[in-house]
Amino acid sequence: MESRIDPLYPLILDSIHEGVFTVDREFRVTSFNAEAERITGIRRKDAIGRRCHEVFRASCCQSGCALRRTLQTGKPLRNVRIDVLDAEMEIVPLSVSTAVLRDRRGGLLGGVEIFRDLSELEALRDELAGAAGAHDIVGESPAVRELLAMLPEVAESDATVLISGPSGSGKELVARALHRLSSRAERPFVQVNCGALPDTLLESELFGHVRGAFTDARRDKPGRFVLAHRGTLFLDEVGDLSPAFQVKLLRVLEDGEVHPLGAAAGRRVDVRIVAATHRDLAGRVREGLFREDLYYRLRVVELRLPPLAERPGDVPLLAQHFVRRASRRTGKAIEGLSPAALRLLQSYDFPGNVRELRNIIDRAFVFCRGPRIEPQHLPLEVRAGPSSRGRTGGSCRGTTGRQGGDPAAAPLEGGLRGASLDATGLRAALERHRWNRTATARALGIGRNTLWRWMRRCGLLRPPG
Repeated sequence: MESRIDPLYPLILDSIHEGVFTVDREFRVTSFNAEAERITGIRRKDAIGRRCHEVFRASCCQSGCALRRTLQTGKPLRNVRIDVLDAEMEIVPLSVSTAVLRDRRGGLLGGVEIFRDLSELEALRDELAGAAGAHDIVGESPAVRELLAMLPEVAESDATVLISGPSGSGKELVARALHRLSSRAERPFVQVNCGALPDTLLESELFGHVRGAFTDARRDKPGRFVLAHRGTLFLDEVGDLSPAFQVKLLRVLEDGEVHPLGAAAGRRVDVRIVAATHRDLAGRVREGLFREDLYYRLRVVELRLPPLAERPGDVPLLAQHFVRRASRRTGKAIEGLSPAALRLLQSYDFPGNVRELRNIIDRAFVFCRGPRIEPQHLPLEVRAGPSSRGRTGGSCRGTTGRQGGDPAAAPLEGGLRGASLDATGLRAALERHRWNRTATARALGIGRNTLWRWMRRCGLLRPPG
């Protein structure tokens, strides 16, 4: 009987529309069906013989493996939610079920895991959530709703877009949403940070070069404009461009043609330009720091992102959004924030905007061991409260606000924990570390940005003398 069934075994496995793999008692993969290959992007021949955690790289492999629990207890598990990394290092959400494999005498052979890809289901769930989660831009404030309403119309055109807003407010998310909603969605989305490179490197990066154009140019290199052909080119921090380079960029935008360094002829490109800046470009035009013609060439459509401090009502939605993401990524069963922790976040001014909130949640996941994030899991500057952050002006004095034992907060220098931090105490901490801001911030258990704000309020930006 077995000899007639065995040849059918691989065919049966490959006909199943769910991923299936089996392991022996050492957790080495013994079979891997076609759907498992499709979901993970890993070929069967590369999976067979390897330990399953080397194949799947799941969020729970080291601490909460469902298959390991099943083999230890002998009990099957159903619909366990995990994340794995596929062959492209992208996160794939899965629902897995496990069971024990035994021989006819009851001896343990290994285990089997069946899994389903939840990517489409979760994408649909986000879509049905409406404006509160569309395109990864989360919020229900009037400014965010207006932005989300404009995105489809702006995306349909090929008009150049300027996205303005403070650092960390989500300008790249808006740029990517414009690309995904456009007719160019299947073409490349290419990004370059204009403020990160000097002019010489930026010119080669954007326009490319030919072999021999300069000393180290050993081969032709296509620039970002060429790589983005028929797609979208995102010029981040365009406000940091030098006046000399602004002229070169304007010429390309006007002519639709790039000239690689050292090339005798130009090359026409079809690129949709999306630019972003945290600077006041209109003000820089008035000051003569930014070309007026380039400004209006980039600002055919302008989308503005307000700072998070101006939309505190979006903080709970964003926080829960980041909690769900961190939970999927880490495998921790954290449901959300306690009311007390949420009140602290809503009263915080978020100088780092949405990026800072995301980092705050990621930090909380490191220390939280319960079902909810509590005040003690938040950074010191958030727990301190608005009064200690000098919102009402003059005073530098700020309560550090002990609200439970935070394993991340180092004991404050000079007995400052739980006491008021005035200019004298802050100066003493700075002097103890020879005015090294990184060392001082670490000793005080705060971030460098928070330390800088405290130093500014206390008039201590420079050492005395």
